[in-house]
Amino acid sequence: MSLLPEQCRAARGLLNWTQHQLAAAAGVSRSTIKDFECNRHALHRGSEELLIRAFRVRGVELIFGDGVARGAGVCFKARG
Repeated sequence: MSLLPEQCRAARGLLNWTQHQLAAAAGVSRSTIKDFECNRHALHRGSEELLIRAFRVRGVELIFGDGVARGAGVCFKARG
C-alpha cells in the first residue's frame, strides 16, 4: 500500500486540515507534507505510516485501488 499525494490532499480536505495541522497530528515536518503533495519526493515508509495513522485515528479511510476496477480514494469510515 502506498499513499498517493492526491489521497493525502483529499484526506486533508475531508478533515478541513492545513498541511501544518496534518504535520502536527502525524509528527512530521510541514515541508515533508508539502514536498510529498507537490510530487517533489516520495515519503519514507515511516513518514507514510505516521500520515496514514493520523488519518485513520480521525475516521478517514484510505482506499487503495486495485488498478483495474477501482481507483484509489478516501472516505469517512462508516459509524456503527
